[in-house]
Amino acid sequence: MTVDESADAQRGPLAGRVAVVTGVSRQAGIGFALTRELLAAGARVLVQSWTPHDADQVWGSDPAGMAGVLEALGGLGDQLAHVLADFADPLKPAWVIEQAVERFGHVDVLVANHARSSKQSLEQVTAAELDLAWAVNARGSVLLTQAFAAQHDDRRPGGRVILFTSGQHLAPMSLELPYAISKGAIHQMTASLSEALVDRGITVNTVNPGPVDTGWASPELTRQVANALPAGRWGRPEEVARLVRWLASDEAAWITGQVINSEGGFRRWVK
Repeated sequence: MTVDESADAQRGPLAGRVAVVTGVSRQAGIGFALTRELLAAGARVLVQSWTPHDADQVWGSDPAGMAGVLEALGGLGDQLAHVLADFADPLKPAWVIEQAVERFGHVDVLVANHARSSKQSLEQVTAAELDLAWAVNARGSVLLTQAFAAQHDDRRPGGRVILFTSGQHLAPMSLELPYAISKGAIHQMTASLSEALVDRGITVNTVNPGPVDTGWASPELTRQVANALPAGRWGRPEEVARLVRWLASDEAAWITGQVINSEGGFRRWVK
């Protein structure tokens, strides 16, 4: 081990590596916890947000605004950068990766955590929302992966793509059709993206985090879901973050093409 490698090891398992994390806009959110965990592991991180989406949702924007989110992550500087980008624009995924390369020189880890949510049942679903959910959730994830792979130097260790699906492959989500369908596409693309990149030493895995308490659920839904979890509580963002940090590390180098259900034993049939 060289002197530089020894110093990196002391700084953390991801020291010297650069990550892009999408969907970072609320301190209560999974993206925030992911970024904090990767920073603590020594990575430099560029985060993407699209706060107008939060403003349109029941949970709303972060009370401290995006400036407060970034400050809580340690502030912009040598370790942290930020871009605002709407993945409804097909050019934005590549632009986000370009911004990370311009800022940090390269990208080793892509965490596509962003998601567009819309409450539409079969009776309510519209072509416009189906197209938008597909564009943001599924197409955005593919184009981010494409841009990541295009800039990746295969001589560097630790090439990682980590995508996010939901529980639609385990139980119906009939009141969230555009979201569930587009997240189902991410589940199905995992093996094919992995195959496309495995010979380059880049792993591709997808996380289904299960029910995670990020402040969006009603009191009744919170109670009902907690009753369906053996621990009697929802998952926590930091629990998802630890899984992602492991997948981004050298310890997970042999894992690729997998959809990992991190759900705490969620029993969907319990009322």
